[in-house]
Amino acid sequence: METGHAPDGCPPRCPGCPHRHLSAAQSTAQKTEWLKRKLAPWADRLLPIVSPDGPNRFGYREKTCLSAEWGSTGWQIGLTAGEELIPIFECPIHTERIRKSMGILAAALPPSSIFPPYAFPLKYVVQSGAQLVLVMKTRQLPDISPFIDPLWEKLSEIGIEGLWLHLFPSVGRRVFAKNGWHLVRGRPSSRDAAGFIYGPVAFQQVFPSLHDQALDRAETFFDPGPGDAVIDLYSGLGRTLARWFKRGALTAGVELCGEAVRFARKNVPGAEIFRGACAQRIVQLDSWRKGPASGKLLLIYVNPPRSGLEPEVVEWIIDAGPAKIAYLSCSAGTLRRDLIRLCAHGFEVREIRPYDFFPRTRHVETLATLQKH
Repeated sequence: METGHAPDGCPPRCPGCPHRHLSAAQSTAQKTEWLKRKLAPWADRLLPIVSPDGPNRFGYREKTCLSAEWGSTGWQIGLTAGEELIPIFECPIHTERIRKSMGILAAALPPSSIFPPYAFPLKYVVQSGAQLVLVMKTRQLPDISPFIDPLWEKLSEIGIEGLWLHLFPSVGRRVFAKNGWHLVRGRPSSRDAAGFIYGPVAFQQVFPSLHDQALDRAETFFDPGPGDAVIDLYSGLGRTLARWFKRGALTAGVELCGEAVRFARKNVPGAEIFRGACAQRIVQLDSWRKGPASGKLLLIYVNPPRSGLEPEVVEWIIDAGPAKIAYLSCSAGTLRRDLIRLCAHGFEVREIRPYDFFPRTRHVETLATLQKH
């Protein structure tokens, strides 16, 4: 049973898990009270948080973005607290593969001092499953020939399938740029446990088993079939698109990330996928809704970023008048804002089910289901 003590490998100053000193029950209680305050208008429809138990609260995170810094003891890889970088090589939240890959990098990367005058300009290490990216603050590709083969040999032994250098001279709070990508070893994409193709950039939920539970609930609520049309906004790699399409529903998605769109078209080749910001694809969505999807019952699934739905998207949903909406949110604040607008235009919240996608942190994801009056 999880106690209220920080586990081994958890540095006291690490900012990554604010709830690490709380027991699972204490953390869940805090999140529940917070959700009750944020979603007070629908408190009677707020269900208990679905949380992983015991050992499943550790070793689950297979995607991470960590800062890198050369110091007196070598490379340090971890999270920053103010101006200080806190190494987290043994983070108990990370999977074993991530812990091993960070240790290999720290031991095998060259000392910063051998690359004057710019040093070895490593700023971030980003790992998404079997894809690993070294983000460099430079425009010029460094000479990696002295160390790359031994490094790749060790990384491939632990299951890394693609190693990238990303050159981004303006790297800071923004980690990735459009250009500057160099695959130095391995292959450019991998498959996850469910068989979906992914690359080094596209967003993936960090807790796939809980994500699947949330999708199960959304699918049950929708009960999609051949007589339905599902529009999936912020559709990512196609995990949700695949659900609706396999049930026989006519399916369309919108996604901004080019890599995600490219792989989604491979993961769900029968779905219509529009690339771009959702607010900028309203014309295409209307053409699809009034064209191929004409006469079908409309269902809309949304999984927006923390900023929630763009105002134009909310207005379009209201105008489109779907029979049902499933809204997976990572911010109860913006969820409340969007639900208030939708409910003012004829939609009713049926239930709100929270999922603890990020155990030991303050964050909680929430699935709201709505139906047209």
